[in-house]
Formats: sequence, structure tokens, C-alpha cells
Amino acid sequence: MSAIGLDIGTTGICGIVMNSGTGAIEKVVSRKNDFWIAGEPWERLQDPEAVFETASGILDELRGGDTEAIGVTGQMHGILYFDRCGRSVSPLYTWQDGRGNLSLDGETYAEKLGSHTGYGNVTHFYNKKNNLIPRDAVGFCTIHDYAVMRLTGRNTPLVHASDAASFGCFDIKANRFTRTDDMQPQVTPDAEIAGRWQGIPVSAAIGDNQASFFGGGCDENTVLINVGTGSQISLISDAEDECGALEIRPLTNGKCIAVGSSLCGGRAYALLERFFAQTARMAGVKKDELYSEMAREIADMKDTDLKFETLFCGTRENPKSRAKITQLSADNFTPADMIFACLAGISDELFGMYESAGRKCTRMVGTGNGIRRNPVLQRIVEKQFGMRLQIPKFEEEAAAGAAVFALAAAGARKILMI
Repeated sequence: MSAIGLDIGTTGICGIVMNSGTGAIEKVVSRKNDFWIAGEPWERLQDPEAVFETASGILDELRGGDTEAIGVTGQMHGILYFDRCGRSVSPLYTWQDGRGNLSLDGETYAEKLGSHTGYGNVTHFYNKKNNLIPRDAVGFCTIHDYAVMRLTGRNTPLVHASDAASFGCFDIKANRFTRTDDMQPQVTPDAEIAGRWQGIPVSAAIGDNQASFFGGGCDENTVLINVGTGSQISLISDAEDECGALEIRPLTNGKCIAVGSSLCGGRAYALLERFFAQTARMAGVKKDELYSEMAREIADMKDTDLKFETLFCGTRENPKSRAKITQLSADNFTPADMIFACLAGISDELFGMYESAGRKCTRMVGTGNGIRRNPVLQRIVEKQFGMRLQIPKFEEEAAAGAAVFALAAAGARKILMI
């Protein structure tokens, strides 16, 4: 028997087939998610129908006669609006959307709600204030909630608390939103079946952060480090815990995770690569990308005294923060030092969040291509955190976690990681 896990990410959509008994990944199908819609400078919009059709096509490729459950995860915080028939009537406003940082009566929209830009309730608040909600909209949800709704033929979504909390203005203990709005979705705190697709049970979608925690095989002693476009650290917590600058997010079975999020993890390294590529073009050299050259340049480096704060996109707490390069000298003003310092800066930000949690873990798991494909970053993280970094054999941790969650919802498997 098997389960399918589907991960609808910001830049890619991935589906996997997991053996229900062994947890082995037996098949993987991936597609690019480049369905961007042009808009205002602060907007980051995608076409939800194109995203759904791609995700649906992946399911068609993966479905087998022994499929017993389907789980779906994806990019958290962002929202789209749907009508009474359960069809999208707006773009997908992704987690990178910046309208919440715009000004309203001397504060930002995010500050007005005590939340962060890109979070669903902040996006909705801005749209409501500026008459941008489509006339036929009756509610909003994440892109993966929308996929489940479409697959199961529902006209309203069943939203797991992991996604509901990602909208902001949500009370984890009470499992309810702290702002009353008719467009907010129905919420469940449990692994629950939302409906069926071609006779196969489909669970309510789960946030990709929580799915990666399951898929990475994490337990109560684990700190999970994920480096993708952004980067995060996650560790088991209780709703009552105080974890410094970390955000408490619902997991399942009454458990939560404390999460520290960087807006610019792997993206910082990508921006540095773009800078080098532009410099090379000035010299008449054109290449598609320079990542392999950058890796060779620092392959044997152990340290640098150059300091690189990689806050190109600010922080959730202070969106106006920016990146800094300091401690420049005649000796360290080199591409190698800059590359190494950039990776160290990514690790520095995550380690600061980890320290603020005030608790020590004995195990560290790394997920996401940003850390999986960069051995130097792996060494930096191991040295700074003082633990050996374990990287799962398969790359599709979030999709795998969605499959595990679906099997739990269908009653075919317990979530044993916690």
C-alpha cells in the first residue's frame, strides 16, 4: 500500500509516492511553479488555476491502484479568494507579498494588526481597506487548501490549524481567530479527512513547515534547520512556552513547534551569485549560473573575519532592516571571503533564533536544497550549533510529511515522530 504527498511550493510543485509500511519514497514527480502575475512593485502574485492544474496533473501521474491516502502541503501565509462554488476569483497573494508594509495612518497595515506582512489576515485587511476583494468572493484560504477543496469537490475549505495560524491573528490554545471576519475559514486542529478524490481519502492540507518536521523524522529533541528561498529553525514546543523571538505554531496531537523564520535564507546566496554573474558579464563572460564556481572557491575555507548580515529582505519584526558587510580589510576583500561570509551570515541569523528559544536540542536535521546542496554551509552550521547535521536521504521532506499526515488522518498510520 502507498500514500501520495503533494507539496505546492513557491518555486516548485512536487509529488511523491510513499510506501505506507516502510516510509520509502518510491516515485517523485516535480514541476516548476513559475506562474507569476505582474503587479505593483510590492506585490508577489501567482495564478492559482495554473498552479492547481499542474498539481492535479502530478497526481494523475502518481495515482496507483494501491493508493490509500493523499496529503497536500504548500507555501504558508499566502491566500487566495474563492466564490460560492469553491473556485478562485483572485490571484494567489503569496507569503512574499509586501502590501502589509505599506502605510496606514502612520503605521503599516501589519503593525495595525500586530502581525507581519505576507500573513493572510494582513493581506485580507489591506484588500478590505482598499476595496480589492472581488465581489463574488465568500472566503479565503491557502493554495494547498484550495487544491484540497478542488480535488474533493468541496465549496468551502477545511483548514488545518497549521495554516490558520499562518494567517496571523490566531489563538492557538482556543483554536480560533482573534479577529472576527465572515471570510475566515473553518479550522480543525487534527489530522482529518476533507473528502475524496477518485475514491481516495484526501486529508486537510497542512503547512509546509509542519510537514517538513514530520517528513524529516524529527522528534522532541530535534532542531530542524531548513534553508530554501527563506530559512527556518523549528523545534517541539508547547502552546504555553515562551521561546524568545520564535513563533509558536500548531503541529498536531496537542503539540506545537517553535519556529524562527528568516525572510532571506537561500535567496541571499542567490543574490550574491547574481552579483557575481553581472560582474562577469561586465568582463564579457556569460554563464547561466556560477554556483559551481562559487563552491570551488570556498571548498577548503574554514573561516573569515568578514561579517555579512544577510538581511536583504529585512526581518518579520523589522522589515526595514537591510544587509550589511563589515570588517572589510585589504586582505579579506575577496570573492571567496564574501561567499563564505554570506553562508556564515545565513547560519548566524538562524543560530541567534535558536539561542533565543532558551532550550538545547541533542539532534539536528537539515532540509531544503539550500543546505542539502552546500557542504560548506553544512560545516558552518555544525560548528556553530555544536551538533552533527543529519540530512534525510530523500529531498522531498514536505511532500513526505504530507503523506504521513494523510495516513494518520485515514487511520492507517500513527505519527510516530512525536
